[in-house]
Amino acid sequence: MKPAAIPVRRAGGLSFALRVPVLLTLSALAAWQVPALAQGAAADSPLAPVVVSASRFPNDPAFSPVAATVISAEQIREAGIDNANEAIRKLGGVYGRQSSAGPNDFPLDLRGFGTNGDLNMVVLVDGVRISENELTTPLLSSIPIETIERIEIVRGGSSVLYGSGATGGTIQIITKRPQANAGHGTLVGEVGTGGRRAGRAAVSRGWDNMSIDASYAKAHNDNWRDNAKSNQENFSTTVQWFASDWRFGLRANIARADYGLPGSLSQAQYDANARQTTKPLDNGSYDNDTLTAFLERRFGAFDVAAELSHREKILRGNYVSSASTTQSNIRSTQFSPRIRHVLQTGAIKNEWIAGVDLAEWSSATNASYGNSDAAQRSKAFYLRDEIEFDKNARVAAGVRRELFNQSSVSGVYGRESAVNAWDLQASYAPLPLLRAFAKTGQSYRLATPDENGYTALPGGQLLKPQVSHDVELGATLGSDERQLTARWFRHKVRDELYYDPTANFGFGANSNLDPTRHQGVELEGRLRVSESVTLSAMYQHIDAKFVDGVNSGKELALVPKNTLSTRVNWKSGNQSADAGVRWVDRQRMGNDFSNTCAKMPSFTALDARYAVRVNAWEFALTGTNLADRKYYSQAYGCTGGAVSGIYPENGREVKFTARYDF
Repeated sequence: MKPAAIPVRRAGGLSFALRVPVLLTLSALAAWQVPALAQGAAADSPLAPVVVSASRFPNDPAFSPVAATVISAEQIREAGIDNANEAIRKLGGVYGRQSSAGPNDFPLDLRGFGTNGDLNMVVLVDGVRISENELTTPLLSSIPIETIERIEIVRGGSSVLYGSGATGGTIQIITKRPQANAGHGTLVGEVGTGGRRAGRAAVSRGWDNMSIDASYAKAHNDNWRDNAKSNQENFSTTVQWFASDWRFGLRANIARADYGLPGSLSQAQYDANARQTTKPLDNGSYDNDTLTAFLERRFGAFDVAAELSHREKILRGNYVSSASTTQSNIRSTQFSPRIRHVLQTGAIKNEWIAGVDLAEWSSATNASYGNSDAAQRSKAFYLRDEIEFDKNARVAAGVRRELFNQSSVSGVYGRESAVNAWDLQASYAPLPLLRAFAKTGQSYRLATPDENGYTALPGGQLLKPQVSHDVELGATLGSDERQLTARWFRHKVRDELYYDPTANFGFGANSNLDPTRHQGVELEGRLRVSESVTLSAMYQHIDAKFVDGVNSGKELALVPKNTLSTRVNWKSGNQSADAGVRWVDRQRMGNDFSNTCAKMPSFTALDARYAVRVNAWEFALTGTNLADRKYYSQAYGCTGGAVSGIYPENGREVKFTARYDF
């Protein structure tokens, strides 16, 4: 279970002021290995498009992820979406439940992992992991929407390449690369119901061998519920140097937010007034700063790449309702060097990749009820090989071993251990428009320091790593104009990490569950009806249950059995319209492990946008929950039939947007 501003625990580390020079020094050393800017540059060549989720390298379409869901910048714009989290939910068909805090970073769930759904997937921006090691949702809303080129969603076990938490899959956010000798910019203003006021600006400029981009966004929302106000401010900039066979750059992302914490409602409170707050003075805030250096270099048939990233986060909670305060200071550093070799021999193409992932994470929490700390270090090595036969068959295999150390002075624990992952994948195209694929493997997730900080285990003992055995079968039929993808999957999970409200004599604790199984079917389709009309849909059926132990056969909590999202897009001349319907089936309340309570009601939500373009201007009207349905997707408690812990979804919201491109 994850409150909006959960305390985090951890040991101190080097200050940001010390780490930044170290990072810049290492970056400079890397840049020293790059040829001089005057050598080998193509004066007017754009930076090539990149597909990173298939192999963690820029790649050609032949080695792109099998059956990935790709959301383009054009789709995001035409749907009137202003943050990546909303794009993944509405356009990618990924289920998300209402955030407990003001900023709209809904916890996401790819494969039915309930309240820990966002901990069972890995989110990356240009190959750099932003999934939090603390018990908070990745800050997708802090990524400037104007900088996103596309989003790639790869469902299913991916721990070989991406490590802990990739059982449900990966979400890659790929940002735009400025073209050489070109520049452009965008200004956006928004006003809407719920006191919404927002502005965004993005500019980019490229020269022969260098480019720079910058973006800024600021938004205020009173939001639908009382004490749900939020203010967000984000800034990012990237400077990069490039030629035909190398690229080097530095990226900085700065995010600030403050928000109210309205608290949950009982069923009676929800029925009486779903907009009310039970905690009118509680609030939280965060500062999140990330600096990244990246390098790509080609040496004949070999490619090398690396990212060095450092993040500092301050997470604050002011809980007036319980007379308590917390402040967590979090630092993390990642370094991910890797090498690839591609060999073409006749009709056979072979690609092998080897890499290392090194990471440090630490947190120090000062709270009115006591201080705490935690730290984690990890190092992993992975190897993957993929062979393509005559452009219609592919086979890939990979292995990974990760060593990690978890420790806490206040928690009086320290552990060194290791986990392994492997996978085997194959695809074959018996017909030009039909490709079948199969995947099997083992993925894993490590308990976060927060989870180890609150268990029912004896002193000094820690939660076991979660291990999943994954199988997936599927096929894609058709072309980009008419395409249908079907997937069947199964994750057999041992020691699933979960907040068990029935543990610790009913007081709840983070636990390793008895064996579970997540099994289901996914259907994804796209149809271009005419030059002006396109239809798309995503359906998911999940059967997530215990397969052993005292709850054997019982459904897992907070996992809807079925979800369906459909969209229609229309464009004609300077006008466009986009509309979507999202339906979510019933699901168990958060503490209903015994399956004795009534299920949470199903719901349907409608959103739409109309836009008209006038020269460089675009004006748009966007509405969400247009039917003004009263519903909720988050409820943690049910005792004796009395439901509690409800976080209502927002009612009808409308906004007007003006955009200017130059």
